[in-house]
Amino acid sequence: MGEESNAKWEGKAIAEIPKNSAEQVWPYIEDFCNIHKLIPLDICNKVEGIEGQAGLIRYCATTIKGEGEGDDAEIKIKNWANEKLLIIDPVQRYLSYEVGENNMGFKSYVATMKVLATNEDAKVGGCKIEWGFVCDPVEGWRFQDLNSYVEFTLQGIANKIEAAISEAI
Repeated sequence: MGEESNAKWEGKAIAEIPKNSAEQVWPYIEDFCNIHKLIPLDICNKVEGIEGQAGLIRYCATTIKGEGEGDDAEIKIKNWANEKLLIIDPVQRYLSYEVGENNMGFKSYVATMKVLATNEDAKVGGCKIEWGFVCDPVEGWRFQDLNSYVEFTLQGIANKIEAAISEAI
């Protein structure tokens, strides 16, 4: 689906959620500044904008412990990115965002996340999440590495959403 050349990389991952409806799953995807609840991030904060509206910018980061022990350990930022919500459509249940400033080598990265009902009635169980992306090649990465990361991360997102919904019921 992608190539190693200097052409844009395009990929898509799909995770099935057979027991939960699109209406149940969408609020977890829509909650842009709480993605750290679904993927292994240490920090996810709103930088500017209004929750649920295009233009919202979040800061996401992972950290590592530096010198010191216990509560005195120094926390250092390992990877970080500012991500801007470009489009959010709660009726069609999708959003699109772009990675802005970052230290991970992304020059241009735009992703779209969709929650699609697998039944005609979105209130009935069965849906899938699609995570598609288009980006410039990332220095130090192969397309397959990025695509595998997206697939692995999306499956983790689906698993956490399923668990959260079953706990809430």
